[in-house]
Amino acid sequence: MSPENSPTAIPPAVTPEGAPTAAPGGPSAPRKWLHALLHSPQAGLLGVLLASCIVLTFTAGSHVDPLTGRTINNFLNKYTFLQMATDASGFAIMAVGSTIVIIAGGIDLSVGAIYALSGVTMAMVIRVAGPMGPVPTLLLGLATCLAVSLLCGLANGLMVIGLNVHSFIITLGTMWILRGLAFVISHAESILLPGGLTNVVRASLGMGEGLYPVPMLVMFVVTALGAVYLSRTVMGRHIFAVGGNPEASRYAGLNVKRVTLGVFVLSGLTAGIAAFLGAGYYGSATSSDASGYELYVIASAVVGGASLIGGRGSAISAMLGAMLIVLIRQAIRTLHLDQNYEWIIVGTAMILAVVIDQGGSRLLSRRAAGRESPRPS
Repeated sequence: MSPENSPTAIPPAVTPEGAPTAAPGGPSAPRKWLHALLHSPQAGLLGVLLASCIVLTFTAGSHVDPLTGRTINNFLNKYTFLQMATDASGFAIMAVGSTIVIIAGGIDLSVGAIYALSGVTMAMVIRVAGPMGPVPTLLLGLATCLAVSLLCGLANGLMVIGLNVHSFIITLGTMWILRGLAFVISHAESILLPGGLTNVVRASLGMGEGLYPVPMLVMFVVTALGAVYLSRTVMGRHIFAVGGNPEASRYAGLNVKRVTLGVFVLSGLTAGIAAFLGAGYYGSATSSDASGYELYVIASAVVGGASLIGGRGSAISAMLGAMLIVLIRQAIRTLHLDQNYEWIIVGTAMILAVVIDQGGSRLLSRRAAGRESPRPS
């Protein structure tokens, strides 16, 4: 019997024009989207971001624009939001790479040093190459950044799998080595970049003077690529498997060493992309760039829900974690608070995120054990 002729089938509702619609009681498309959003892993972060924005909108005050005479909220305006996205772009791009490493059960403390070394190497290569057109300058700078960062990530991965030492120790050492190399080759000099490169990174794209959306757009692209890579590719599933249980993955035939090498290469590449955007945006590169970024990058990943024991994480959540951290910084500036509180708040948020993550994992483990326990006859 066909579904149409089945006595239990519910006929579709018909509009007055005769076009079939969803059956009565069936969820509409907006309701489906809302249900998916509320049950997504990012729902909590989005809620915190939205609540924080609402509070800041009502507490930030306002000012009168001297050009237009309009009253503008000190927080709820396009300049503040775009500047926040620009500030978060470097953290978020590197956090995507670091999240991939964390999912695989490792950690990368050298992303800030890779950023600095890639940036100063790019600036020095462009300076040695001499005057060129905008396109050759752009391509040379991007290729240099990506090549240096790829080699750094490759070195990290080879040492982790070759020396059989935990990635925390390896990347802690390379953090100092790479930062020292950046100081040595640049002589601690701030190296200016040509206008042909900075004009591309600081392009307004028709949004008006003082608005530079390129870093934000690249952040969205990298996050989207990271999300697709982790959730839609075989290699992404292998990363989750290795982070969840490396021994079981090895017995299942996965090449754990190749996966480990790959995640560190990706982490290095994201640091190189961030270095290219950062140096191009600010117009110079120095060996002290991205100093202390390791805290923000790892905090973005952890606040975004990445488990430090591996096996869980999300590129989108890492980006939202970076946005939350930058929102905290912006709130401190907007409310004219002591900026030293930034470190206290970020550190506290990171500890709370880990505690909540571990508590949730224990709760899920107890529920799973309760389901598997035999019921009395």
